[in-house]
Amino acid sequence: MRTAFGVETVRAAERELMARLPEGALMQRAAAGLAAACAELLGKVYGSRVVLLVGSGDNGGDALYAGARLARRGAGVAVVLLAPERTHAGGLRALRAAGGRVSAAPERDIAGARLVLDGIVGIGGRGGLRPEAARLAGLAAASGAFVVAVDLPSGVEADTGEVRGPAVRADATVTFGAYKPGLLVDPAQERTGAVRLIDIGLDLPATADLEALQYADVAALLPVPGAGSDKYRRGVVGIAAGSARYPGAAVLAVAGALRGGAGAVRYVGPAADAVIDRYPETLVHAGPPSKAGRVQAWVVGPGLGDDAERVRDVLAADVPVLVDADGLRLADRATVRARTAPTLLTPHAGEAAALLGVDRAEVEAARLASVRRLAEAYGATVLLKGSTTLVAAPGGRPVRVNPTGTSWLATAGSGDVLSGLAGSLLAAGLSPVDAASAAAFLHGLAARLAARGAPVGAQDVAEGVRGAWREVVAG
Repeated sequence: MRTAFGVETVRAAERELMARLPEGALMQRAAAGLAAACAELLGKVYGSRVVLLVGSGDNGGDALYAGARLARRGAGVAVVLLAPERTHAGGLRALRAAGGRVSAAPERDIAGARLVLDGIVGIGGRGGLRPEAARLAGLAAASGAFVVAVDLPSGVEADTGEVRGPAVRADATVTFGAYKPGLLVDPAQERTGAVRLIDIGLDLPATADLEALQYADVAALLPVPGAGSDKYRRGVVGIAAGSARYPGAAVLAVAGALRGGAGAVRYVGPAADAVIDRYPETLVHAGPPSKAGRVQAWVVGPGLGDDAERVRDVLAADVPVLVDADGLRLADRATVRARTAPTLLTPHAGEAAALLGVDRAEVEAARLASVRRLAEAYGATVLLKGSTTLVAAPGGRPVRVNPTGTSWLATAGSGDVLSGLAGSLLAAGLSPVDAASAAAFLHGLAARLAARGAPVGAQDVAEGVRGAWREVVAG
């Protein structure tokens, strides 16, 4: 599992380690890792032109010491100082001693660089870049050079992933000791490029601020039927979705559910003919949901229209319930909070904004804060769909971020498939956090496998879940 830690946690671990090491040793570890990463990106170091954009503080020191190492290997290294009076003195001495120089013509040097190292602002930075720093970042982006961020791109916020103004857009980021949340969450994550973690020996807490499941983590969660299993022991998921106007939503939710590990899918609603025509193995019932038979979990909402009664009936059930799409609009917050069985909400940014009473842009700009707020407000687990899908539970637990997916997944009906898939995992016995996390991982991987660089539809994603499941289990 990949984990990320907030700034104060990382700094506390750094202070504890520095107290046991000779002065400057920790910065040298970071600089050595940074220089090695840059050398690998350059391929041939000797004769390469490298420009360092250096602000004040330790972030700039890391860049300067790394630049010194590259200069000793024959690179032509120039440094642009944004705060000359507050430049890391030891790092600047080391750079000059290695043959590096302070740039007298930043525009010319940046235009001719093969690699630009962003050491403008460290992990404690807040807000966007100041005008001169923004200008230099723009020159770096336009130069065609490979832009490498030191610890994180300057101008993005490490703890939240927010981008409140101009910021560096890196081709790669070399981060030290631990991933920071902003490296994994949009909109900041979109600016990081490939991220490399350099181990500098930090002793970090067991509980992280952010978690990203990997293949082995998801494989350990997926249900596997035993020799004595039958369709009921494997779990039955109920789908209360679709309407006369949107029968396809019911079909897609059932498609996802059939591939999610539950033993049977029970559909309740007016789209029964469409569902049976496509998936004859589905158990159908005219309703209401409470009369449809035993289930271990419910999915309610996709394509439901204004059928508030079906939502109320499902929320009254004493089993886990996933609420999506129209169900989010029709569910009463007090009713959700009063439930004793688990609830999983799966909004996209627009739906989350409506639930929180804010503009969509606010949710998009502060995805991590928004998913946490929503989980606390509803007393429920929340899967916030989007460019980086997040899963949060109330009570301050680590937020999960999904590492799979493709931009082709932004297609009508894909969320219905995800709802059915997650609901099936709930019925199979997974907790809401694990069901949401595993479903998002499989859903994103299925889309990636189905797309392979070309457009996909929601049914393609549903069909791809089996292949994604196999790939995850195979490791």
